[in-house]
Amino acid sequence: MADLSQNPFALLSLIAAPAVLTNSASVLVMSTTNRFLRASERMRALSVRVEEKKLTPGLRALVRKQVDRTERQAVLLLSALRAAYTAIGSFASASLISILGAGLASTSLNIGFHVMAALALAAGVVGASALVVACVRLLAATRLSMLNMSEEAALIRSHEEALPPT
Repeated sequence: MADLSQNPFALLSLIAAPAVLTNSASVLVMSTTNRFLRASERMRALSVRVEEKKLTPGLRALVRKQVDRTERQAVLLLSALRAAYTAIGSFASASLISILGAGLASTSLNIGFHVMAALALAAGVVGASALVVACVRLLAATRLSMLNMSEEAALIRSHEEALPPT
């Protein structure tokens, strides 16, 4: 680690890498928040559809499945948001710890530098892990959304096929 304290590029990467990852996690939070709001709108649309008294039993069952999926999707999106916020906090902590460690590198407190480097690494690992968790949750939520869209497409096709030819 002594080489690390004398290499300005290594110190810069310790500070810049968490900052770049913080930015990435922030973009992920913004897009996930948007997806969460869209799931909320979808739930409202399904609620309106349920209020219609014209639903056939088959369509009612389809809507019920979609309500259940949309709820699971919202739970996954909320979990992804928590993980992405954890990543942001971890990366910001890693940046701050790295800055403090860089300050200690030039002092006689050599052990303090090593402790700060270990803490920065731990915070970075927590952040990267949380980012991976967020991405996995987002993929699962996307899968549920795709299932709902596929069912809607099948319903549209079946209704279209039932129409008389023009």
